[in-house]
Amino acid sequence: MFEREALPADPQAAVLVCLDFGELDHAEGVEELVRLVESAGVNRHCVVGGRRERPDPKLFVGRGKAEEIARAAEDLNALFVVFNHDLSPAQERNLEKLLKRRVMDRTSVILEIFAQRAKTTEGKLQVELAQLEHLSTRLVRGWSHLERQRGGLGKTGGPGEKQIEIDRRLVGSRMRLLRGKLEQLRRRRTVQRRARVRRDVLSISLVGYTNAGKTTLFNALTNARALAADQLFATLDTTTRRLWVPAAGEVVVSDTVGFIRDLPHTLVAAFRATLEETVHADLLLHVVDAASPVRSAQTEQVNAVLKEIGADGVPQLLVWNKIDLTPLAPGVEHDDCGSIARVRLSARTGAGLELLRDAIAEVAKRKGAARGAPVDQALFLQTH
Repeated sequence: MFEREALPADPQAAVLVCLDFGELDHAEGVEELVRLVESAGVNRHCVVGGRRERPDPKLFVGRGKAEEIARAAEDLNALFVVFNHDLSPAQERNLEKLLKRRVMDRTSVILEIFAQRAKTTEGKLQVELAQLEHLSTRLVRGWSHLERQRGGLGKTGGPGEKQIEIDRRLVGSRMRLLRGKLEQLRRRRTVQRRARVRRDVLSISLVGYTNAGKTTLFNALTNARALAADQLFATLDTTTRRLWVPAAGEVVVSDTVGFIRDLPHTLVAAFRATLEETVHADLLLHVVDAASPVRSAQTEQVNAVLKEIGADGVPQLLVWNKIDLTPLAPGVEHDDCGSIARVRLSARTGAGLELLRDAIAEVAKRKGAARGAPVDQALFLQTH
């Protein structure tokens, strides 16, 4: 899109820019960005830090810091400069002109990972829509090196559409097409959901921060073989399996995409059709990485996204996973009303899985007892 000088040859090297604006979780944010770029395929990187009170309107960083970033990129022979922040289109363009390298912000990196991981038709459509939403804000002057088309009446004709106008029209048309296809898939899923409701099958969705172990738990519960890896966003496409729970009968369990701090709104909007499985679930198993030092902050981030998609009112059970990496033992914790509020387990070793199955059976029994009567949230597990 932009005319640049010859780029370095190594596409697996990147300079990571992580400025401290006084956030309490700055160190965790730096570590998370490192994991993000490694998940995207970068294997060589260096981190450039610094402190600022506020971003620079033109370059996000100061001129001196920009020169430091340029030297680091040259020393590393890096193709990319990645910011652990969201950049405005103007800042991104100005940095690319100055650094002579591809500049990506946090949102762009997450979109790149999603594009690499999407496997199903719906997942690919959702990622493409999110990418176009993000791109549509960055078309300004992106094709400024091209002149207007010639057109109009007369012998020579006057200037016609600008290239940017053509690009906007093409992007807009593609986005409308993608939204139409996703709407068809959403209606199909709605029909499937109604069939489950008619059969009175308990619907459970696994939610949680990325890399909390949702897919490992999903495989352990359902004997599925979904990809589970120690990397961010290993799972994108929603997978649903039936599970037989003694004393409860058949339930349906869905593994969903993981959430992350500052999850791009374009992704939330694009994946809204998929996340409807979460909104309409009878129970959310909120999987938390018990070994993470920032598990409380991650739990808050997940709850913020659930609120954004309208799933904050769905009954929720906290599942503290990965206790094999902590001194914690398998166990169950109850709230003041006597309902199960938290289950401690290890999906990898299987310790505590029976406790979770018992908790699911309890919810299924209460759902059956409340059938035909108005649903009272107090009958279910307390939402955290």
